[in-house]
Amino acid sequence: MQAKHDGPAPHGEGRAEAWSEFDDARLVSAVADGSEAAFRVLAGRHVGRIYALARRMLDDPSEAEDVAQDVLARLWREASRIEVPEHGIGAWLRRVAANRCLDYLRRRRPGEPEALDALAVPAVQARTLDRRDLHRRVRSVMAALPERQRLALALFHFEGLSMKETAATLETTPEAIESLLARARRYLKGALAEEWRDLLPEEADRA
Repeated sequence: MQAKHDGPAPHGEGRAEAWSEFDDARLVSAVADGSEAAFRVLAGRHVGRIYALARRMLDDPSEAEDVAQDVLARLWREASRIEVPEHGIGAWLRRVAANRCLDYLRRRRPGEPEALDALAVPAVQARTLDRRDLHRRVRSVMAALPERQRLALALFHFEGLSMKETAATLETTPEAIESLLARARRYLKGALAEEWRDLLPEEADRA
């Protein structure tokens, strides 16, 4: 566990707002000491991104809520073992959420539609194409991708993470993410012909 920041717990420890000015590392340290108020602040700070990632991967609000709750429960249980880097606990939370999403996807019955519409088309591009037909085609094609390729696409292209952040989330290297993305793009390019460029614009400058 990363060393705690100097200084006592804030006055009014029972109120979440008393902790709102502290960074993630201090909050995680407090959670490890059993502070429910610090946990509420930490959860409020990150639950939106956790839910958004799960919603995009699963397109099921109920499952996405379950994933968010699972991630927060794990944060509470394991706070004393979490090392929080300077940029915060976001990467750890995304990694746990991504793994839970993969668990849900793997449990789905073979042939069950995987609702990937939310992952498929940025709104500005969807307006220029037949939305229903395009979503149907992309849904079918992306469902055939290996899970880690699909998740790399979701994190890098649609969640806007950098290559380094995507690699940290999937517990691998940026080079491995580049390989996952390259293979996924090749498959999409072959399966979707010209549409793939509209669906997944190249973002090579985002390292």
